Amino acid sequence: MTLRVGIVAAEPSGDVLGAGLIRALRAARPDIEFEGIGGPRMIAAGCVSRFPMERLSVMGLVEVLRHLRELLAIRRALLDHWRGQPPDLYVGVDAPDFNLTLERRLRQLGVPTVHYVSPTVWAWRPGRVKTLRAAADLVLSIFPFEGDFLAAHGVRARYVGHPLADEIEPVADPAPVRARLGLPPDGPVLAVLPGSRLSEIGAIGPPFVGAARLLAERYPGLRLVTPLVNAATRERFAALRAELAPDLDWLFVDSAAQDALPAADVVLTASGTATLEALLVGRPMVVGYRVHALTYWTARLLRLVRVRHIAMANLLAGEGLAPELVQGACTAQNLAAAVGALLDAPWRRAEIGARYAQLAAGLRRDTSREAAAAVLSLVEASRGG
Repeated sequence: MTLRVGIVAAEPSGDVLGAGLIRALRAARPDIEFEGIGGPRMIAAGCVSRFPMERLSVMGLVEVLRHLRELLAIRRALLDHWRGQPPDLYVGVDAPDFNLTLERRLRQLGVPTVHYVSPTVWAWRPGRVKTLRAAADLVLSIFPFEGDFLAAHGVRARYVGHPLADEIEPVADPAPVRARLGLPPDGPVLAVLPGSRLSEIGAIGPPFVGAARLLAERYPGLRLVTPLVNAATRERFAALRAELAPDLDWLFVDSAAQDALPAADVVLTASGTATLEALLVGRPMVVGYRVHALTYWTARLLRLVRVRHIAMANLLAGEGLAPELVQGACTAQNLAAAVGALLDAPWRRAEIGARYAQLAAGLRRDTSREAAAAVLSLVEASRGG
């Protein structure tokens, strides 16, 4: 009997997770069908996407409000479709503000639900743990420190490791990657990752380009490389570069971040999955981030953030190995100073790389296969098997 799975991801990192899960489930059960919303990786793995994933890729409180009508319409359309043809299982890949409501309503219809990637309830808006408990039959957790918090709040969870840790190995020697990218084997290389969303690039791109310009003046042989996830982000960032630093020798790479990160001595990155990717390849980083001013001050006034660090690399390490320059501190001058401090200290870069290798080892668990096994166990239990 064919197993029908509904699945929704909202951004490139979720697309990677969803695609890995789809492939692992198909390896165990070739008769599975998938539909929902996914990006190019999920579609290539066999998911029928009913809406473009980019329409869900919105960040920040204020930014979401601008797109709220469209987001609600998409969620309503999916729910109406699945009311008529309920899937055997629903998997929400991250995107809790979109997925948890969909999960809760499908669960009320008798559909078993999985939330893949625990919302950061231990750090941001902890009251959401009640929503998570009501929405998901099972949470697939990808970080080891989440389990105790979720169990204490009555959320059934299983730690499956992080799939990127299964794919990305530490790279000690940058020379082969530099050769492949056409970069010289010697001299400093800075990887600049301004985010995967257009809104991120709009907010963070200018100080990142400004920092690169200042660093190029200080380090004459500096080479710059930026991986970009799609044509839209490339066009947006290229326009900023052309406006603010047209003379810089800058390589744009149309590929995943991990294809460019090993070439770098230091990484300048937005907060997000890229900080984990830099950790996995063993590259020290500086993290910059900005959101809409109203989003930032609302979060501060309501005390919605409960952790000392925003970068996952720092959360895993339990210390600020990567400088974090947020909101008003995210300026070209500050970013350039932090990057320069790492470029000038090879011993510190080696020290950070060794610590990152230790952390990466704890995340490797053949994640997609473990997640697929947990999902299939839930389906069998729901069927009384």
